[in-house]
Amino acid sequence: MRALEKAYGSTRALNGVDLTIPTGQVLGLLGPNGAGKTTTVRILTTLLRADSGEAWVAGHNVRTEPDAVRRAIGLSGQYAAVDENLTGFENLYLVGRLYGRKRAAARARARELLARFRLEEAADRPAKGYSGGMRRRLDLAGALVAEPSVVVLDEPTTGLDPGGRLDTWKVIKELVADGTTVLLTTQYLEEADHLADTIVVIDKGRVIASGTADELKAMIGGERLELVVASAADLPATRQVLREVGSGEPAGDDQARRVEILVDTGPKALIEALRRLDAQGITVQDVALHRPTLDDVFLSLTGHGAEFVDAHGEKR
Repeated sequence: MRALEKAYGSTRALNGVDLTIPTGQVLGLLGPNGAGKTTTVRILTTLLRADSGEAWVAGHNVRTEPDAVRRAIGLSGQYAAVDENLTGFENLYLVGRLYGRKRAAARARARELLARFRLEEAADRPAKGYSGGMRRRLDLAGALVAEPSVVVLDEPTTGLDPGGRLDTWKVIKELVADGTTVLLTTQYLEEADHLADTIVVIDKGRVIASGTADELKAMIGGERLELVVASAADLPATRQVLREVGSGEPAGDDQARRVEILVDTGPKALIEALRRLDAQGITVQDVALHRPTLDDVFLSLTGHGAEFVDAHGEKR
């Protein structure tokens, strides 16, 4: 896609977005709520028309060849597209028939995917009795019925328990191993780090960075020094010490008495910080040195934190 723009009234959802996804790879699209991720997905899947710019999927222009694009893709959106009155098997069988598969082939593919997503025991129960996580898995299975060459996954693991998330990761890896191209939008930083060959970070409708996870982390350099002090009264002095040994403004959590900052010299900065704090009689209860995270990248690029979700499903 090239120079895509889309506005809703006075709000510019996309402002000249460029993306390229190499065949057989996963591109992770990261950004906070409202960054333009879902608008991008809707344009690429022909559900929405861009105001300007061009986009191609599997060699087909989304504006002039929408039917060909739809035949080439599988889509799992943020909300499970499941017919609650049909069983899990019937949902997948129906998708197979709509794609033109013969009855026997549609039945076999449905059963294969039900097993792949651990839904065999619930296969013949109406989907209205499924949990939210089961519906998400059934929806993702539906996106794979036609064995598409391009799969678009818009926050596919939202609402899944850790086991369901790991199962989904396994399926995505299998798809890529078979040559499928995947566009993945996610709020789970760990997910992007684990799955994506390339990550694109967007904010306010613009691409602000792209590269592998390691390349993005290398952009900001250094590591993150984190300290927990024994007394909240020592937080101001601790922040001042970290300003002197690190770069930028310290962050943290006053209630947890935690302060952190990016440092360029790693262990040397840690040792120097501890020496200065000890000289001031400040007791440190915990200390850690972390490699930069994708959250650090976002903070460095935009000047504000992103509302992402960690591995435990907690927003941060």
